[in-house]
Amino acid sequence: MTHDQLCRIVVVGTSGSGKSTLARAIAAKLNIHCIELDALYWGQNWAEPPMDVFLDRVKKAIASPSWVVEGNYGKVRDIVWKNAHTLIWLDYPFHIVFGRALLRTIKRAIIRESLWNGNRESVLKSFFSKRSILVWIIQTYQRRRHEYTELLSGLEYSHLKVLHFRSTKETEVYLRQL
Repeated sequence: MTHDQLCRIVVVGTSGSGKSTLARAIAAKLNIHCIELDALYWGQNWAEPPMDVFLDRVKKAIASPSWVVEGNYGKVRDIVWKNAHTLIWLDYPFHIVFGRALLRTIKRAIIRESLWNGNRESVLKSFFSKRSILVWIIQTYQRRRHEYTELLSGLEYSHLKVLHFRSTKETEVYLRQL
């Protein structure tokens, strides 16, 4: 795919699978806009926006002719997926996903890395909270796999070219060939 072709890609997968990293790499290679749904969703102090505000942000972000969107927000799935041409599903084994998320979470909590809109992960929130990203991964890993299998086997999204990567090696090969 050349940079002058219309390119609309969505990258999905469970939290910690590497969606953001892959989306940024694709965007850099193709010289297109990278859209992180978390950045559009989370406000300062982890404030959640009203649904109409989030929908409006997403619609504006995907109004350009070419983009790569990463994220799993079911609330905007129809808007994003129906406008995409390609869907990349990062479907790695649990131990890979959880290990990556654990290391990332430790790093972010220790160095107090600034995320979207100045938010930061804390040790308390990351490890001792019901809203911990690690707890979220445990709770949603199997559900996401089932959900995407079902969604992608139906007709509603049959227009999408689906790239289903089950290993990091498959993803690396795709990225090299892009």
